[in-house]
Amino acid sequence: MNSVRRFITQKLQLKVNETKSAVARPQERKFLGFSFTSGPEIKRAIAPKALVRFKDRIRVITRQAKGVSMESTVHQLARYMVGWRGYFGFCETPKVLIYLTRWVRLRLRCALWRQWKTTRRRREALLQLGVRPQLAANTAGSGRGPWYLARAKALSVGLSNAYFRSLGLPSLFENR
Repeated sequence: MNSVRRFITQKLQLKVNETKSAVARPQERKFLGFSFTSGPEIKRAIAPKALVRFKDRIRVITRQAKGVSMESTVHQLARYMVGWRGYFGFCETPKVLIYLTRWVRLRLRCALWRQWKTTRRRREALLQLGVRPQLAANTAGSGRGPWYLARAKALSVGLSNAYFRSLGLPSLFENR
């Protein structure tokens, strides 16, 4: 690092930012939101910090979904996700993109469950979405929290992936 720093400062007459500069293996560093996997086959991956920022932004958007229609929330999410996919979409680790798309749909199911508020409204909404009456009643009467119930069968059937696709929610791993 000392020889590199000396060359940059003396020969090129540039400043070196010590906090951002380091000599390390590619797997240990990040560059423009990307990092590299370790192992026999090195692949381009999304840096952990970029994933945290993505999830934080999605949380902010879905938290605002309380008094807003699901269509406007999905529209806002779609704008952000399409831009994010445009930048990070060419990573070579598609499992991360699949996981993030699934996680966004779970956040939306959770937000809708909160919007429905009462047991009666939840049951009626599930019935309108085509869930069997017994399953809808059991799920609506559950004392579990919204995040737990976002993974429930009734919400997976009623608020399916096709439902969110019809609202305009893009996928991070499929180019549409």
